Amino acid sequence: MDIDVIIILLLLLGAMAAYIPVYMALFFTGLLGFVFFAPETQTLMLVQGFFKSMDNFALVVVLFFILCGNIMTAGSIVEKLIKFVNALVSWLPGGLGMAGCLGCGLFGAISGSTVATVVALGGFMIPALMRKGYPENYSVGLMTTSPNLGIIIPPSISMILYCMITNVSLQGLFLTGFVPGVLIMAMTCLYTYLLFRSGTVVQQLPFPGLNEILSVLKECFWSLMLPVIIFVGTFSGMFTANEAAVVACVYAFIVELFIHRTMKFRDVKKVVVNSAVTSATLLIIVAGATCFGRYLTFENVPAKIAEAVIGNITSPLMFLIMINLFLLGVGMFMDVISATLIIGPVLIPLLPTFGVDFMHFGLLMTVNLAIGYCTPPVGVSMYIAGAIANKNIIFVTRAVIPFLLIQLAVLLMMTYFPDMVLWLPKAMGFWEEIDSSIPAL
Repeated sequence: MDIDVIIILLLLLGAMAAYIPVYMALFFTGLLGFVFFAPETQTLMLVQGFFKSMDNFALVVVLFFILCGNIMTAGSIVEKLIKFVNALVSWLPGGLGMAGCLGCGLFGAISGSTVATVVALGGFMIPALMRKGYPENYSVGLMTTSPNLGIIIPPSISMILYCMITNVSLQGLFLTGFVPGVLIMAMTCLYTYLLFRSGTVVQQLPFPGLNEILSVLKECFWSLMLPVIIFVGTFSGMFTANEAAVVACVYAFIVELFIHRTMKFRDVKKVVVNSAVTSATLLIIVAGATCFGRYLTFENVPAKIAEAVIGNITSPLMFLIMINLFLLGVGMFMDVISATLIIGPVLIPLLPTFGVDFMHFGLLMTVNLAIGYCTPPVGVSMYIAGAIANKNIIFVTRAVIPFLLIQLAVLLMMTYFPDMVLWLPKAMGFWEEIDSSIPAL
């Protein structure tokens, strides 16, 4: 690798180590690379590319899913989703912990964001679990890792960005997230059951009666219809993913303003402004990542990496092992948005050589980077959960280990058994067999 590329990469790592905001680190290191190591014409084209990267229709869906998540957080939809799943599993050993995990799955099925899920549900569930006698390490570990379902179960912001750079079917990639999401929830609930089956640690509630279940279902009906509308509308062809996000926002506003009446009209402006600020932050990161990515492309870095990998790895099995290890390492230092936009274009050209399906790889990248939210030193979910529980990063790191092992086990299964996650998009008609379909390993 050329010395100028090494200098720029070291500058990027140094900027991130100095806690310079990600968008600034990406943009200014990419800009310095063009100013000092690229022709003037390339630098002028960078300005155009900077603004063009944000002028992408695919990013509209991200804006509205962020808005939908903020509406739920400001209103009572989150509370009612938790109440519903708690009624279903509260009679089991560790039922409230199971409810927290299932609640993350339901919230993730609407918001598409891990950070939004850990903020909304972590702040609500961690104190609730501790009040009910659940151990601190279990409570913190569960509500730090379960929000990863926010970007694994569709809709997922990282999946949207991956489709933006690959033109893979968004509905198809969304469908691949259901199986690993359900597996993570099932295995986490099983672990919780085995942990508390003795019944001596936390109090076990009695089995709810039919009238109680019907009463809770009636109370939570309008909240439960939100993910139903998104999934049925998107996968039935009634509307696109972009339209689904808009419909979800309108529906959430109607429910909170006129049915639940937990949000006032004066709160709408605050929710919209907060969502706009979050979306603007995302757009700046996208622009900075695009700037840095263009510099890497100008220096032909992706091709050089591809050549080095192909020259040293010949087995698809070994390639997938190295990719998982690499992405897990990347997730420790970069957020999922930046990593998808920067690492994705570098690795995607390698996939046909090793027969890896593009849709399958999009899911692998999403799950690997989701796990990065719960690994030091830059695991955002760890710092949020630690602040909620008033615990340091060492305590949180130890607390998440059992739950991360569950997610790593699911990652290994879907890595080497791709049909386990691809059968759903195939059955729904959102997948086309191409030359890069994965061979038998």
